Amino acid sequence: MGAVTTTAPAPTSAGDPVTTLFASRSVTEHVLRGLLGLALVVAALWQASAHPAALLLLVPAVVAWRGCPTCWALGLAATVSRGRTPACTDGSCRS
Repeated sequence: MGAVTTTAPAPTSAGDPVTTLFASRSVTEHVLRGLLGLALVVAALWQASAHPAALLLLVPAVVAWRGCPTCWALGLAATVSRGRTPACTDGSCRS
């Protein structure tokens, strides 16, 4: 029996799940989404004792962040690094 070898496809920015799911078109857009999410969380927690329904503001905050604050931070890093990483094709990367 011969050994079966397979080669993994070269990573590309189009297939990078962090870039695809969390990155924005620009850093400004990403920071504005983060500030919107933060404002919604602060408003929800501030009003929660008087109006428990205010906790529903957490839902649009999660949508603005595209997940948790860590997801937003990953997206910020992906947005900043977009276009700055070396292109990899056919298993070889060039800068």
